Amino acid sequence: MIQFKDVTLEDKEVIQSFTLKSNRRNCDLSFSNICSWRFLYHTKFAVVEDFLVLRFRAEGKLAYMTLIGEGNYRPVVEKLVEDAAQAQEPFCMLGVCSNICEELKELMPDKFVYTIDRDYADYIYLRNDLATLTGKKYQSKRNHINKFRKLYNYEYQPITPDLIPECLRLEDEWCRANSCQEEKGLCQERQALLFALNHFEKLGLTGGVLRVEGKIVAFTFGMPINQETFGIHVEKADTSINGAYAMINYEFANHIPEQYIYLNREEDLGIEGLRKAKLSYNPVTILEKYMVCLKEETYE
Repeated sequence: MIQFKDVTLEDKEVIQSFTLKSNRRNCDLSFSNICSWRFLYHTKFAVVEDFLVLRFRAEGKLAYMTLIGEGNYRPVVEKLVEDAAQAQEPFCMLGVCSNICEELKELMPDKFVYTIDRDYADYIYLRNDLATLTGKKYQSKRNHINKFRKLYNYEYQPITPDLIPECLRLEDEWCRANSCQEEKGLCQERQALLFALNHFEKLGLTGGVLRVEGKIVAFTFGMPINQETFGIHVEKADTSINGAYAMINYEFANHIPEQYIYLNREEDLGIEGLRKAKLSYNPVTILEKYMVCLKEETYE
């Protein structure tokens, strides 16, 4: 059986030694997401034949994340299948992009069932598109930005440790307004967000806040997924401030280093309003992710 280790803050360097040099753009592979959500998924990791392997539990069921590394996947996948069998659990691997599916079909034909779920596709944008909002397709977004500038005396600031308490206060206000305690998903999101804010520097996060008349009315943060893709994990804003979401989105895109060509704004989870909002920013890619399970062992 593979010797997996619990993910901790101290594992950032070893995990990112794989993820940052990978061509994978999945939001699941941001170290902040891996670490901040471990309370829910009981995430563990191991290095197997020069591949990073992540194991977790999704709704109580054993699962593995898509492999991160270069070379022949087959011996690593075979070891994962054996690991699941030794645990007396079905084998399923999540977050597998279409190009990896094609390679698995060639390497291990007729062994797996491939299932896609649109709700968990990532929205990937060109950073320059969101930083400039040029062209007819962004006319409505420019209108929101211009209206915000006319209505409010605002300031954008990078998140520094001294601003964390103010961000936490806005999060508290947002949760009260959105009844977080009554929604399981929002409660879980809040727990991950609080961990991230309280360990901001150790996680290596980058973020920004928007002030109106001196008060923080929006904040956002994220971190690199690989050398050309930056993951945006959280955006929170006071909805009584017209255009706050559009403005924090625009400002943050302008402050992310130009090294990052792509911005991954994560999934919509099948939420109609969220899907509409994400599509309205014209993603360059909707990154489909598959569940790959041994035949006869597909999860419901």
